[in-house]
Amino acid sequence: ASPSRAAMRTREEVDATLQVAKLNAAELLPTVHCLSFGLGASGAAAGDFCLLELEPALCQQLEAGHSLVIRGDKDEQAVLCSKDKTYDLKIADTSNMLLFIPGCKTPDQLKMEETQCNIIHTEIFGFSNNYWELRRCRPKLKKLKKLLMENTYEGPDSQKEEDSNRSKYTTEDLLDRIQASEEEIMTQLEVLNACEIGGYWRILDFDYEMKLLNHITQLVDSESWSFSKVPLNICLQELGPLEPGEMIEHCLKCYGKKYTEEGEVYFDLSADKICRATAQMLLQNAVKFNLAEFQEVWQQSVPEGMITRLDQLKGLALVDRHSRPEIIFLLKVDDLPEGNQERFNSLFSLREKWTEEDIAPYIRDLCGEKQTIGALLTKYSRSSMQNGVKVYNSRRPIT
Repeated sequence: ASPSRAAMRTREEVDATLQVAKLNAAELLPTVHCLSFGLGASGAAAGDFCLLELEPALCQQLEAGHSLVIRGDKDEQAVLCSKDKTYDLKIADTSNMLLFIPGCKTPDQLKMEETQCNIIHTEIFGFSNNYWELRRCRPKLKKLKKLLMENTYEGPDSQKEEDSNRSKYTTEDLLDRIQASEEEIMTQLEVLNACEIGGYWRILDFDYEMKLLNHITQLVDSESWSFSKVPLNICLQELGPLEPGEMIEHCLKCYGKKYTEEGEVYFDLSADKICRATAQMLLQNAVKFNLAEFQEVWQQSVPEGMITRLDQLKGLALVDRHSRPEIIFLLKVDDLPEGNQERFNSLFSLREKWTEEDIAPYIRDLCGEKQTIGALLTKYSRSSMQNGVKVYNSRRPIT
């Protein structure tokens, strides 16, 4: 009906329409909405508005005054972020036309009102045949490390620090560039051992980090301290002339846990983290390393009293037991592709068949909230038995 015709519709006409449609008025609510298209409806429906379907928890966040942010550069698939979660945005088409009706009352609201058999004339403001659907996804954090690695921190005396044109990123800059929630970004900055220097987030150059760690371990040795009880204040006093205090404390935080005892601050340094960093230092300059020789050099290179074990290198280095002699080489999980299929393609191009023990450290970060390593292997690989051991290879040819 035209707008004017719909506006003139009477109760008798409504009842007659119900009769033609063979609907029993007694089974319906007494209130009738007569809908009409306003003259501006076509303009409002032409993409000026988007419908977004939200889960109850996100609705509550919006109602409480929190924000939801859409993030992504022009060449990226858009994501929506809450304070602590990231969601893929997908367009869902619907065969039913969705109408925008300002002030429209739902059947539940009408039931609560004592109404006569009245007619409400309502103008349709716009319409849509699709809506945005949210699907929880892993935060896209690989770009975070890539940005911070553009300009690593080599210490206050480095000539790089005098170059103002080098890229540096504040928290706000990272929130603009990274497709992840603020909480997920801050957690990943901690995982990357990033620190804030002059208001900018920086990753320490690995050689500089090892230099700081070496100062600390040498001091622990010379003072005959236990690695489980390294006093912060004395470290700052003794090493202050060599390096900035905030860098010494940052290094202690990276490799240990902070605690207080009798008013003094101490750090419990992790032998596993120190052994792992030492292994990375040894392996980064060699394409491949004879395993037996590496294990000998590695044990000699760590502080006295620490025991090296290959399981300290999960996600950092890979052992090839089939080569003669056996070898070990650097393979860092954070250097691998972020997408599931791309990750498996990369791993299977490196090695045709994997045991679950070997591949697990390189796919664990791909597991969703309720996903297991076994489920990922079932989806992206094919299993077989080799010399009584279950191995996994690619489901598709690797080029």
